[in-house]
Amino acid sequence: QVQLVESGGGLVQAGGSLRLSCTASGQTFNSYAMAWFRQAPGKEREFAAGISRNGDGTDYADSVEGRSTISRDNAKNTVYLQINSLKPEDTAVYYCAATTAKILFSTTPTSYQYWGQGTQVTVSS
Repeated sequence: QVQLVESGGGLVQAGGSLRLSCTASGQTFNSYAMAWFRQAPGKEREFAAGISRNGDGTDYADSVEGRSTISRDNAKNTVYLQINSLKPEDTAVYYCAATTAKILFSTTPTSYQYWGQGTQVTVSS
C-alpha cells in the first residue's frame, strides 16, 4: 500500500506557473505508474497527465499539453507536475494517483488504486 501527499498548490495569476509535488510513502514507488487528475467545482475528475514507472513515457490531456510537464524522481518517491501559462480554467483541486495496473496512462479514475488528498490550484484572471 502507498500513501500519497500532494503539495505546491496555491493562488496564482493567469499566465503564471506552479509546480505540484506528490510524495509517496513506502519503498516500492517505482512499481507504480503515476498520474495527475484534477477536479473543478461541479465537474467530474479528469485526467491531466500520466507517467510510466521509470519515467520514460508520459501522456497529457489536450487541455494541458504543451504547457505542462510531468516528471518523477524515484529516488525521492516523488512525482511532479509543472504547469505554465496558467489559465482561470485550470482552477481545480489537483490529485495525484498511483496504479499497479499494466495499462499505462489510463484516463479513468477507477484504474488507480491510491489517491492523495488533493491540493487546490486557483488561477485568477
